Amino acid sequence: LSGMVLVAVGVLQTIPSIALLGFLIPFLGIGPKPAIAALFLYALLPIVRNTFTGITGVEATVSDAAKAMGMTGRQILIKVELPLSLPVILAGIRTATVINVGVATLAAYIAAGGLGEFIFGGIALNNTNMILAGAIPAALLAILLDFILSRVQHIRLNSLRKSFWSIPASLVL
Repeated sequence: LSGMVLVAVGVLQTIPSIALLGFLIPFLGIGPKPAIAALFLYALLPIVRNTFTGITGVEATVSDAAKAMGMTGRQILIKVELPLSLPVILAGIRTATVINVGVATLAAYIAAGGLGEFIFGGIALNNTNMILAGAIPAALLAILLDFILSRVQHIRLNSLRKSFWSIPASLVL
């Protein structure tokens, strides 16, 4: 099914974002619901494609060795293939995040609010300062989220497992 799924999410990505918002309005109304749905649909392609690439990129010898150790197909996926493909999957999540920050500004067209209101209001009024008041924070948000996710991408799983229980304890304190 991978070919059909990749084609389906690829077709969704080719639809212009403003047109996708327009398609969703009759089903979800005006406001944040169609904007959230559109952002979800736009995030699918990089995440699905990178997940597929990451899992298929795991060497067959590694999967064969896991199979020889008696692992089931599900165990091989969860314990071998997903951990090995995690950096590629996280790269897709980073890409989707940056894309969604830019597309989210278009949500102002359907009364969903956000920084796009400053951008489009500034365009309508020919006010450069107002445009920059929306564009600069959106760009900084995209850069900040990309930086945070790049740091998450380089976290080693073993150290994460050890500190997993310290995070809730520190939040309680």
